[in-house]
Amino acid sequence: MGVALQKLTLADFLAWENAQPEKHEFHRGDVFAMVGGRRSHGRVILNLARQLMNHLDGSPCQVFADSMKLQIADDTILYPDVFVTCDKADLATDQIFRAPSLVIEVLSPSTQAYDRSQKFALYRRVASLQEYVLVDPETRRVEAFRRTADNQWLFVDMSGDEAMRAVSIDCSVPLAEVFAGVDPAGSASG
Repeated sequence: MGVALQKLTLADFLAWENAQPEKHEFHRGDVFAMVGGRRSHGRVILNLARQLMNHLDGSPCQVFADSMKLQIADDTILYPDVFVTCDKADLATDQIFRAPSLVIEVLSPSTQAYDRSQKFALYRRVASLQEYVLVDPETRRVEAFRRTADNQWLFVDMSGDEAMRAVSIDCSVPLAEVFAGVDPAGSASG
């Protein structure tokens, strides 16, 4: 994820971070520099954002990607790769979101363990979150954790399916669209 830089309050972090050229995540006083992603990482984020935006067009929900802050409780700020919110306060905010229904993280080798464990533990604290999806451009894996009626998290592996299904927003995206353009030009697939 990154190296802890210094201890700050949430308010101090937000004031400091807004003046920085790079993005940083924050958890309980620790600040972590975000590492730039690979081409495949950025391409999958754009593919997902485009497909979700098309699906949500005309709905009361919106999709955001990459550079939007998500606040969890009073001690954490994260930058989800892609998220959807239908919350009226979120849709009126200028900078900080608090109530996503869907979060998608596009994995990279350097963040995979963090996204699967600590980051998921943080996201589970968001009461509105119904679905957490992990997409791995390297292995073409797509996995989801979906909140059940009794507040448990159900694991669903969609890697062998034709499409990634986001049940929280009733959307299906063909895996070919999720991974479109990921392979370098001239390769046999993609």
